[in-house]
Amino acid sequence: MRVDAPLAIRTHQLVKRFGATLAADGLDLEVPSGGVYGVLGPNGAGKTTAIRVLATLLPPDGGSATVLGHDVAADPDAVRSKVALTGQFASLDEDLTGTENLQLLGRLYGYSRAAARSRSDQLLVAFGLDDARNRQVKNYSGGMRRRLDIAASIIVTPELIFLDEPTTGLDPRSRNQVWEIVRSLVAGGTTVLLTTQYLDEADQLADRVAVIDKGRAIAEGTPGELKASVGTGSLHVRVADAAVRSDAALVLRQVLDVPVVEESDPAALTARIEDTERVSRALPALEAAGISISTFALGQPSLDEVFLSLTGRPAEEKDT
Repeated sequence: MRVDAPLAIRTHQLVKRFGATLAADGLDLEVPSGGVYGVLGPNGAGKTTAIRVLATLLPPDGGSATVLGHDVAADPDAVRSKVALTGQFASLDEDLTGTENLQLLGRLYGYSRAAARSRSDQLLVAFGLDDARNRQVKNYSGGMRRRLDIAASIIVTPELIFLDEPTTGLDPRSRNQVWEIVRSLVAGGTTVLLTTQYLDEADQLADRVAVIDKGRAIAEGTPGELKASVGTGSLHVRVADAAVRSDAALVLRQVLDVPVVEESDPAALTARIEDTERVSRALPALEAAGISISTFALGQPSLDEVFLSLTGRPAEEKDT
């Protein structure tokens, strides 16, 4: 993806209200064509609302939004003809087989019976579902349903596909399979707008990322740019005995002269580092204090740390 590529999506001061609640509160986005654009935020941040407005499922209450050059309010039919949407939950008929679901959708799109059968066969093979083609969808695993759901979204290959938290609830193997599908879509020329609260997912897939919170974009850039915005390095320490973690944190604060965060893992500590030369003093200081370490690593900040720095809370926290 080129940063100077034509814009697939542009929103300006986009507003969407539900009663007194502002789900989108002046949202500004510019999504280049090609590649994967990630939209990050906790549940309740406005990600799904933005997707539904851009996909013409909800009317905006203010501002403007264009998708592939078409205004979502003034020309929704043109938008719908060029995009596809895969939501957080599979939109499949549980009592039909995988083949029957895809052939039914093909016929609804206007394919002949033979063309619908051919497209169904092609997608089942491409998505690793050929062996389960004649099994009812209610007997599919979560990962299989998600793959079939994405296959159903591209019966007709879209110019742009919205993937709204496509790996929620999936095991690591199924998540990796969905990631490969996303990469293959991009290789085929489709632009992907991916919403997720899994920051490692954005790190794996997205060319550019927008962080949204409370209906607004609060940061935007490549994953590398966002990480660089919170510091040049990040020290990750895991003590061998969780009982001495507070002692280790005190030692690190004294040596590094920076805040040290006690992570949800009861043995883990993290500190953002500007002066990486100080890190060389930390390990001897911990040893001198009689604190054993199982992990001691200096690396680039994670997107989790970026989100915590920007919003003051982790991305997985639910927004009330």
